[in-house]
Amino acid sequence: MEFLYITIPITLFLAILGLIAFIWIAKNGHLNDVEGPKYRMLFEDDEDYTPDKDSDQETEKSKK
Repeated sequence: MEFLYITIPITLFLAILGLIAFIWIAKNGHLNDVEGPKYRMLFEDDEDYTPDKDSDQETEKSKK
């Protein structure tokens, strides 16, 4: 019986803490678009991320 006097308040505290964390996350918009980023990466242009040949030659010159 003494075990319940310890575990019930700890359980209630953790449940309230989890509820507060969930509400805070929902208010900040972290749960708005869960699937968007996974599809967005499929449609990104690779041209923006490929380095230019000129910039490669400039970095080689600066190393010498």
